[in-house]
Amino acid sequence: MNVLPRPLSRTLAWGLLALVALLAGCSGPLRVDNQVRSFAQWAADGTPSGTAPVVTAPQAPQTFRFDRLPSQTEGPELSAQERLEALAAAELRAFGWQVADGDALTPWQVQVMASTQRLPRAPWEDPWDSRRGYFSAGVGLGGYRSGFGGIVWVPVLPPPSSPYYLREVVLVIRDVATGSVVYETRASHDGRWNSTPDLWSAMLRAALQDFPNPPTGPRRVDIEIERSPR
Repeated sequence: MNVLPRPLSRTLAWGLLALVALLAGCSGPLRVDNQVRSFAQWAADGTPSGTAPVVTAPQAPQTFRFDRLPSQTEGPELSAQERLEALAAAELRAFGWQVADGDALTPWQVQVMASTQRLPRAPWEDPWDSRRGYFSAGVGLGGYRSGFGGIVWVPVLPPPSSPYYLREVVLVIRDVATGSVVYETRASHDGRWNSTPDLWSAMLRAALQDFPNPPTGPRRVDIEIERSPR
């Protein structure tokens, strides 16, 4: 025996379907959309040169060392930089670029930097205005009786704080012999997701897409990773 009015049963059914769809969307991989821009300047014969036109990139394998700013060499900044460099080294290995062993000479220096700006909310969201008397309606089994079942009116509370993050990674390659920059690439991503190694790896992978001969101009690069709790 159906104890609920038919319109209410239909409403609950649609609500359950919407909930299932929402949960399904939250269980799949996370698509990290990145805005990427890269600049390459290699020598015509593939050897280091900071003034040569863009012709041919050096062929793998190559070795390099990481270069750090003074602010990245001590305290918490050092630990964070070491983790970032480990992620960058893993992405560069896919292109045949390896960190040099010991004191071995290397033709390249790589500098990698990351930044995060935390916003209290997304840029398009308005802060809660307490002067407005918003109310919402929810379907229930109590309250005012109507042909559509019970209607319960409740005041809307201010939405919980949901921070929004603007993130960027920058990777620069220098010719050791001349000190000139021969490759620069950066990827930016914004969203609500927590900082995780997978997220930063995805951004570095996007920044290095098409390395060492990237297309000119800005482009969007999407990388999928496993979803982690926010």
